[in-house]
Amino acid sequence: MITSETSVLPMVEAVFFDWFNTLADFKPSRQEMYQQAFQNLGIALSTKDVMRGILRADQHYFEENDRPRMHSRSHQEQMEVYLCYPWMILDEAGTECPPELIWKVLNIVIEQLKKGSTFVLFNDVLSALTTLKQRNLILGLLTNATKDAISRFRYFGLEPHINLVVTPEEVGASKPEPAIFQSALDRAGVEAAEAIHVGDQYALDVVGARRAGISPILIDRFDLYPEVTDCPRIQCLAELTEYL
Repeated sequence: MITSETSVLPMVEAVFFDWFNTLADFKPSRQEMYQQAFQNLGIALSTKDVMRGILRADQHYFEENDRPRMHSRSHQEQMEVYLCYPWMILDEAGTECPPELIWKVLNIVIEQLKKGSTFVLFNDVLSALTTLKQRNLILGLLTNATKDAISRFRYFGLEPHINLVVTPEEVGASKPEPAIFQSALDRAGVEAAEAIHVGDQYALDVVGARRAGISPILIDRFDLYPEVTDCPRIQCLAELTEYL
């Protein structure tokens, strides 16, 4: 456990989960893909710098996705948003490289995603969800990803555990906006004080949940946010039971 807060959260009836980096990740992981792409171009980066850069870029991407949504933009406009990933990775590493190399890295990763990337659950997911269901908790998937992106979650054995799935497409709002959290509360039939939300993005998951009155828990699987002390911070889902 890597948190300074260990108090049990009162009257928990529902637990909502983020998708990327909380329940599932790409295989190979984006960290591996970007790290290898930079390595191929002669730039060695640490795993932690790459991962922190990706998490920062995720936040930027979801903010950009609301003005307007990515699918309505031209290919060039979409690519310019995706450039935030290699740029922010380099920024975390305190490293610079020519713009043409940035484009090469992005294109390498995009091609790899197209050719053979898939989703995999983290090893702790099914056992943790089984334990929570045994406590008769309502479990929900609350994500900024599209329905298409998470459509395969049913094939991972999650369907018996997950009671509801909430995405921006059906709500018209995305994290950290309160509306998407409120939609999850309404569908679960619980009050904000009776729910917790687990996610890996502080600005989207922690701040967003709090705005809706939901208690947040930050899952920091790779110890990337040691500075976060204002909410429970866990390293694996098995630790959730300490707050129920």
